[in-house]
Amino acid sequence: MSWDNNDFRDGFVVPPMPTAPPPAPADGWRAAGVALLNLSGLGLGYALVRRWWLMAACWVATGVLLLVALPADPDGVPAGALVAYVVLLALAAVHGAVVGLRTRLAWPPAPWIAVVLGIVLLVVPAGGVALYGGARDEATEQMLLDRLERADELVRAAGRQQFPTAESDYRRALRVYSGLRADHPGSRAAERVPDRLRTFYTTVASAYADKNYCTAVAPLKYLRTLPRTMDEKELGTLATWPDGRLATSLYECGAQSLSGGSADWATHYGELLRTFPRSEQAAKVESSVATAVDKAVRDVRGDDPCKAVERLEALDSQIVGLPGERAGQTQALDKSADRAESNAQSGTYECGVDQYKEKSFAEAVTTMNDFVKNAGKHKNAARAKKIAIAAEVAQTVPAAGKRLPTTASGGGISVTVKNDSPDDITVLYTGPVTGSFTLKACGKCTSYSLASTVTLGFEPCSDSGKNYPQRTISLPVGTTYFVHKSKSGLGNSPASDTAKLSSGYIYTECAYTTKYGY
Repeated sequence: MSWDNNDFRDGFVVPPMPTAPPPAPADGWRAAGVALLNLSGLGLGYALVRRWWLMAACWVATGVLLLVALPADPDGVPAGALVAYVVLLALAAVHGAVVGLRTRLAWPPAPWIAVVLGIVLLVVPAGGVALYGGARDEATEQMLLDRLERADELVRAAGRQQFPTAESDYRRALRVYSGLRADHPGSRAAERVPDRLRTFYTTVASAYADKNYCTAVAPLKYLRTLPRTMDEKELGTLATWPDGRLATSLYECGAQSLSGGSADWATHYGELLRTFPRSEQAAKVESSVATAVDKAVRDVRGDDPCKAVERLEALDSQIVGLPGERAGQTQALDKSADRAESNAQSGTYECGVDQYKEKSFAEAVTTMNDFVKNAGKHKNAARAKKIAIAAEVAQTVPAAGKRLPTTASGGGISVTVKNDSPDDITVLYTGPVTGSFTLKACGKCTSYSLASTVTLGFEPCSDSGKNYPQRTISLPVGTTYFVHKSKSGLGNSPASDTAKLSSGYIYTECAYTTKYGY
């Protein structure tokens, strides 16, 4: 090697500038090796041809992809990031092949070794994809298990509430269970759904387990609707699980209401007979109803006969409405209804007697008149009519209601009753005997003002010029109370008189009406 004089500067020697090695002959194996090594995502092909910045760029791209992809998510890597990375790998492979075609490798000595190494290192991205797929599947499983746990918590929380409040939460949980079985049938969460459904059913029907039968009716009816929203194969034996429990709840709730006097017993028994007509529980309805009628019949002779009569009347109307046809109980139920009706009619007499004894005279009048109207040839019809008359008298003269009247009639004392009134008059009397009759109006008579009846010298039926309609009756010794009522009743008040009758006398009683004013 030689230098010219210009190469010496101040005693230093300046070496010549290096020059790039000449391009190597084209080698397809070398190009393939670099391309394959770049496909690993680590830029190793660029390392063999000493393109360090390009190798670093491949590392950065792979790192960014890992940051985006990890930790594994059920939704996977965003499509845009994945497409961008695949395009980058393809460009790195193509560019690496172009560079490696005429650039000698720093290592290995033989290009075919680079090809083999590139093929082996393709396991890295392939293995990464497989591992990521497994991690993604596990993330999906955990997501589904979390969804299952949230549904379970909904059921647990709903179980601590009343069913009407909790129903929406039950429905939400059930949609999750159904969705897991339908959309992810092979998942671990879906495999656990059958157990969760059993827990779901027992939680919804917890009131039944606690023997709160009336409370249990609504949730059990809800459970019976589930086969319409879920595949019966998924439910298995749970599809019919609520049936017997609902039948029991309807019967027990109806029985409680029936014995307690509540009116909704017929609703529960009616639903039982329609829904489960051949069930063991439905078979007990007739005897339960008959027992209730028997008790009400006994109560007619108890402390509150009027309440017992009301009970019998209610039972009659409610029993008639029961759908006993499908259960084969029509005849037995009709028999109970007839017993309730007949005993209610006869019990009306006991009710009227009780009202009379309690001084509820207005109620006694209504009750006894109703009884007489419907009694026909009942043995108490005659006395009921007497009690109605006495109660009506006692409304005006309370002293008349001290004793319950009998069916006695007649006596040895003659009493003539005259009508000093312009209206037809009904005369009612009670005492040792009780009765009533009507007197025609007096054509020339008028009603007396209430004020005039309390003045000195007031003497009705004393005008000799008037022809007073009259009637003579026979009464026994004792006090008899009279009330005179205008049959028209327009503007007139009943007049009354108390007569103490003694033997050996003939009495005249004057019937008249009074009105307010002068």
